[in-house]
Amino acid sequence: MLQLTDSKLSALKRLSDENGIIGALAIDQRGSLKKMIAEGSTGGVGDEGIVLFKELVSQELTPYATSILLDPEYGLPAAKARHPEAGLLVAYEKTGYDAAAVGRLPDLLEDWSVKRLKEAGADAIKFLLYYDVDEDDKINEYKHVYMERVGSECIAEDIPFFLEIVTYDSQLDNVKSLEYAKVKPRKVIEAMREFSKPQYQVDVLKVEVPVDMNFVEGYTDGETAYNKERAAAYFKEQSEATMLPFIFLSAGVSAQLFQETLKFAKESGSTFNGVLCGRSTWKNGVAPFSEKGPEAGRAWLQDTGRKNIQELNEILSETASPWFGKLS
Repeated sequence: MLQLTDSKLSALKRLSDENGIIGALAIDQRGSLKKMIAEGSTGGVGDEGIVLFKELVSQELTPYATSILLDPEYGLPAAKARHPEAGLLVAYEKTGYDAAAVGRLPDLLEDWSVKRLKEAGADAIKFLLYYDVDEDDKINEYKHVYMERVGSECIAEDIPFFLEIVTYDSQLDNVKSLEYAKVKPRKVIEAMREFSKPQYQVDVLKVEVPVDMNFVEGYTDGETAYNKERAAAYFKEQSEATMLPFIFLSAGVSAQLFQETLKFAKESGSTFNGVLCGRSTWKNGVAPFSEKGPEAGRAWLQDTGRKNIQELNEILSETASPWFGKLS
């Protein structure tokens, strides 16, 4: 069982509900959100549009979330606009990766440190790492050392470290393909196993579900990569691969599919401890915001956005496990 300092324990409680479930809202997207907004706007809205949309999401949806994940580049006004009882996670990595370089290497925001993020109000630090367990050893060792550095910074500032792992295959271009679906379980589970090691000082893992639900028998009308029994076994294996609390990311799937996935995870014996859910909650609100203006975006968030997050909360109350039993 992971031992927590009083400061980290208090911070995790601020990020969770009273039952030890994390129902966090993620809107730390930067480059991808800029593209989404620009696609629907005839004149383009620039950086001001990103800042404003994040503020709207924070104002309208944090009353229904235990916490919100934001970035320090565009998200600090949204952090100030959040509901007073919602905790704050802040991203520490640069958005995306250099597609021209090999290995999807991590990179920190140059103008920030864990110390400065904490001073800006962060209850926890989040870092996104792209990871392929089968990548060249030299590349993965670079990533291991990098995460040790981030973990050490978080220890020095006595603040929780949330590590988000997004897997890929260096030999496959399309992570939404049937070919990748077949190798994804091993990629996800082994990455979790690696970064659960104590040298990384991770407090909570933010991870993908171990299968692509679009290729699970019964959840698709097309080709399948796994039957329900095999998919369920992967969820169980994932849960047993770590002693750390772990939460699921939505990976941009529809709100309905994500909710169905959480039910399937619970039925499979997964002891996941919540979610950090982004696009599946708010992405369809970008179009009214960019096409018709802020008030249209706000109206969508107040209606469909609120409905999405409230339905997710109801599913979480039935499926997620408290993290209390994994930390002390």
